Amino acid sequence: MKIKHSFETGISFGLTSGIITTLGLIVGLYAGTRSKAVVIGGILTIAIADALSDALGIHISEEAEAKHTPREIWEATIATFIVKLVVSSLFIFPVIFLPTAMAVGLSVIAGFLAIASFSCYIARKDGSSTVHAILEHLIVAAVVVIATYYVGSWIAKVFQ
Repeated sequence: MKIKHSFETGISFGLTSGIITTLGLIVGLYAGTRSKAVVIGGILTIAIADALSDALGIHISEEAEAKHTPREIWEATIATFIVKLVVSSLFIFPVIFLPTAMAVGLSVIAGFLAIASFSCYIARKDGSSTVHAILEHLIVAAVVVIATYYVGSWIAKVFQ
């Protein structure tokens, strides 16, 4: 099945950004507060604000390329918004239904599995090394998670 470039742009960007940004937020807020309410509030905030922001970013980026029709630009914009909103919002369910520490751990594992799966899809589609693509993308995700954990921990020490 061939996906139009505009939808592929929105889906790939929204999926990747939704996972990595939301994981960073969840881990950082949890490390800083240990509060279920704060983590849930952060997820909802990022699901809306960052989905809109990323959709506008894709919209402007696609316009700046001057290679796409207005319809293609709007398809990429809408796809980015919907995918980012849905992906980010999905992380709320473990936080609601599980103890917060367990929900954070499960979210990281699920997010990394989703990134690895999508990386494998991209590598196979492009004919490149699946191992290289998976490692490259998971290393970036791990850096985000580790950095936000330490920032959240530092904030908790300094401001509490």
